[in-house]
Amino acid sequence: MANHKSALKRVRQTETRNERNRYQHKTTRNAVRTLRSLKDKKEAEKLLPEVTSMLDKLAKRNIIHKNKAANLKSSLKSQVNKLK
Repeated sequence: MANHKSALKRVRQTETRNERNRYQHKTTRNAVRTLRSLKDKKEAEKLLPEVTSMLDKLAKRNIIHKNKAANLKSSLKSQVNKLK
C-alpha cells in the first residue's frame, strides 16, 4: 500500500474514475444492445443519436478506442437503415 499522502490520494482518485468509467461503459453497452434488439424504425431512429453520443464520449475519454466507436456507430446506423 502507498505511504505518501499524494499516493493515497491518487489511489482514491483512480478508484473513483474506474467506477465511473465502468458504469458509463456498461450503460453504453446496454444501450447498444437495446438498439440492436429494436424492430421499430421510428424508435431506433430516436435512440440512435443518444447511443452515438454515448459512444463518442467513451472514445473521447479513452474508455474505448476511437476506431471501435466508429465501427460500432457505423454498424448501428446501417442496421437502423435496414429496418422497415
